[in-house]
Amino acid sequence: MNSCYSMLDKLGNAIKKGIDRLSKAIFVDKKMIDEVVKELQRALIESDVNIKLVKEISDKIRKAAENEKIKGIEKREQIIKILHDELVEILGKEKAEFKFKKGKKYKIMLLGLYGSGKTTTTSKLSNYYNKRGFKTAILGLDVHRPAAREQLEQLGKQNKLKVFIDKKEKDPIKTYKKFKKDLDKHDVVFIDTAGRHNLDKELVAEIKKLKKEIKPDYVMLVTPADIGQAAKNQASEFQKACNIDGVIVTRMDSTARGGGALTACNETKANVFFITTGEKVNDIEEFNPSNFVSRILGMGDLETLIEKVRSVADEKSIKSIKEGKFTMNEMKDQLGAMGKMGSFSKILDMIPGLGGLMGGKKPKIPKEMIEQQGAKTKKWAHIIDSMTPTERESPEIIEKQNTRIQRIAKGAGTTATEVRALLKQFKIMKDFIKTQSKGLTEKDMMKLAKKYGKKMKFKGR
Repeated sequence: MNSCYSMLDKLGNAIKKGIDRLSKAIFVDKKMIDEVVKELQRALIESDVNIKLVKEISDKIRKAAENEKIKGIEKREQIIKILHDELVEILGKEKAEFKFKKGKKYKIMLLGLYGSGKTTTTSKLSNYYNKRGFKTAILGLDVHRPAAREQLEQLGKQNKLKVFIDKKEKDPIKTYKKFKKDLDKHDVVFIDTAGRHNLDKELVAEIKKLKKEIKPDYVMLVTPADIGQAAKNQASEFQKACNIDGVIVTRMDSTARGGGALTACNETKANVFFITTGEKVNDIEEFNPSNFVSRILGMGDLETLIEKVRSVADEKSIKSIKEGKFTMNEMKDQLGAMGKMGSFSKILDMIPGLGGLMGGKKPKIPKEMIEQQGAKTKKWAHIIDSMTPTERESPEIIEKQNTRIQRIAKGAGTTATEVRALLKQFKIMKDFIKTQSKGLTEKDMMKLAKKYGKKMKFKGR
């Protein structure tokens, strides 16, 4: 099971612990502020954030703690805001994204050294935009690494992605020319290029030739999070040699040094477009500095949660939800989607109010409950299958009719209690989607946080 990035866990827990101490203190004196700041400094340094940046953040927190309280705002809230704003500042402020327009054609060329995760990232990007209505394709131009083209071919088959490779051709430009007409039939083409152990003259020469021939709309550097602040040199070298448009940071699920990679990329003015958080094809998300920091501070990240649902749900289900329609048919689709989204605790971290700071303490979820989530979603899917078409469209007719509940439970091989639990969960999800379809405001998010914080109780069974 993936954690919600080890870097986020450590940093988030340290920040929450420090702010919790402040909120419970009767007197916030210099000694307490110093202790809290030291805890934050330790967490930031362990996340490989630059020492100079750590000092700047620390000084601003101390200054805010010494100032008189702003009317209507608690000192705790002041410090949270400072932390949020400063972390967003060092991670890049604005969200960087591909400016795709329907009806136009785009080519994205991916660069990176050996071991960066470039090939798997190519398939993740193709899947990501394919799910968002773009006709995508993958072109394999890594003619040097053994089995690179076979790996792409396998990823394409596993995820129903269109892949163009020539296993015998040793010239990447000839491969591109061979498939050019086929590639022109697609909206977005993601191009996997060769890597090396380091950025040598041969690699630079090959990349420049490919750029001249292909004329890509974006050139992206793929770099792993576990190299920490060394990402700065890598981004700088590729920027000078190949003029990259941005960075994709991989392996954010398995490293405590992600802070270094993210901040280092920002220092080189090479904006981070995406981060990847696991091995599965859906373990990729657009990097939004503000949302990312909100998750660190336990404020949730609804935007990314909704995007993750879009990545794994089918288009028909998405269309219905956008229109505010939500029946048991859509819920079954969403239950299937949740199974592909990662761990249950990872999903909860994205819900405002359940992360720790906005809605009190983060709920402690028993390990056995998390392990049972897959079994529970399958059970609920069986319950929905046992309903009639009318019941799936209008579940409210089931609620007060015990005969229907008993019949559905028997058909699904489960209990009436489980059927009622599903109906209750359905109402919560329908209420959430009804609000979301109208467009969530910050006020809406706070209301939902309070509502779901009360309704979602975590007990071992």
